Amino acid sequence: MSESDHTLLVMEGISKAFPGVQALDDVSLTLKRGEILCLVGENGAGKSTLMKILTGVDQPDAGKIIFDGSEIQAKSPQHAQSLGISTVYQEINLCANLTVAENILLGREPHKMGRIDWAKTNELASETLQRLLGVDIDVAQPLGSYTVAIQQMVAIARALYIESAKMLILDEPTSSLDENETAQLFKVMRKLKATGVGIVFITHFIGQIYEISDRITVLRNGKLVGTYETDSITRVSLISKMIGRSLAEFDEMTKIKLESSKHIKRDALLQARGFGLTGSIQPFDLDLHAGEVVGLAGLLGSGRTETASVLFGVEKPDSGSMSMNGSVVHDHSPLGSIKRGVALCPEDRKAAGIVDDLTVRENIVLAMQANKGWFQYLSLPEQYEIAEKYIDMLSIATPSADQAVINLSGGNQQKVILARWLATNPQVLILDEPTRGIDVGTKAEIQKLVLSLAEEGKACVFISSELEEVLRTSHRIIVLRDREKVAEFTGEVDENTIIHAIAGSEA
Repeated sequence: MSESDHTLLVMEGISKAFPGVQALDDVSLTLKRGEILCLVGENGAGKSTLMKILTGVDQPDAGKIIFDGSEIQAKSPQHAQSLGISTVYQEINLCANLTVAENILLGREPHKMGRIDWAKTNELASETLQRLLGVDIDVAQPLGSYTVAIQQMVAIARALYIESAKMLILDEPTSSLDENETAQLFKVMRKLKATGVGIVFITHFIGQIYEISDRITVLRNGKLVGTYETDSITRVSLISKMIGRSLAEFDEMTKIKLESSKHIKRDALLQARGFGLTGSIQPFDLDLHAGEVVGLAGLLGSGRTETASVLFGVEKPDSGSMSMNGSVVHDHSPLGSIKRGVALCPEDRKAAGIVDDLTVRENIVLAMQANKGWFQYLSLPEQYEIAEKYIDMLSIATPSADQAVINLSGGNQQKVILARWLATNPQVLILDEPTRGIDVGTKAEIQKLVLSLAEEGKACVFISSELEEVLRTSHRIIVLRDREKVAEFTGEVDENTIIHAIAGSEA
């Protein structure tokens, strides 16, 4: 069999732009029959956009796709599936209240005398699960009565039910699975591989990449970094290619950080002991001191955002304890955190940050008003005074405080979120990817602002996918891997040391 006969998929020179963003720039990818290819990269790398173009969710601006020997352009996910390309998404998009059989054959049930033949439906679903995946369960039971792992298997069975299924895309399928469930999924993937199915596996877990994949394709900032045989690239090298380097250096940051370190207080402002949440973040210890910036380093999926969410109370911990200013914390909720003087600038400013329908002023005073309570309403003069203060302080480019926030640039929207939380005068400020998607100059402004806030006596938790940014801004760095705290560094530390810690002992 020639090399071309082995090749199942070729995506060549794919480019895609959205307003203000070049999501993909001349990206190519190949997949062989009976191969597991890991597609990796940090947020914004272009992984999802590339797969959306393949499955017809988005249309490319340039490039071509050859699948199973023919040039294609899927017009929809249904069209892609009819061509033999099936996708299982991270969030299981099945119906928990329907039976397993109904989920697998939904819309494709056999009929008898004008009605659905339920006995045949159950028989076909059971046979499909056993033949393709080796799973033996009661398919007449509601899907919701089974574990997440079984639900993932059902999603795969539905994706592969059509006879023409030649390729399977698995998007973060292990994000909510434990070790045993992940091992079960990998067993299924190897079985499918042996039958000639080509699999694209998207994951952020480095250990899983090396356990299951044959080759690895790395994307960064919408561009192809390269494709590598899994056994020919070390973990350290892979992580370096995923993280890359920032566009510019700011030499003055080292001096600013050194000066600000003189203001760090000895006693911890916030203490966490054995703090964690099953399935999100392993129990960890953390001390935050007034005047200190603590950076969280690690790949996407390592547990950085989960740590921030548990600390702020977005998710309630199920182990450990926390104290602030020496007092034990009992109310683990966002409102309780705000009242204690803890603020969180979330990772996704669109989904959890700015409120599109509100003005710049209304967005800035939102958290402060929530803290005061809706029966102690901030007067309009107070709102304008607060808004103008932070518009000026952060140099927010807006015609007025009454401008709709949705009309601002991404960098200025980010500043509005910072202003919202600074207006509450927090003691602890948790910043989750505060510079994502903004220009280099604004990044430098925000980094300097973080260090100036520390000088004023605030404790800051700083999360960024850009390792150099964490190094420039943090007095102390905590490394997370696979949702667990694995290392901690104080003082000056180089990039290679952090990368080795992220990669782990098997580096």
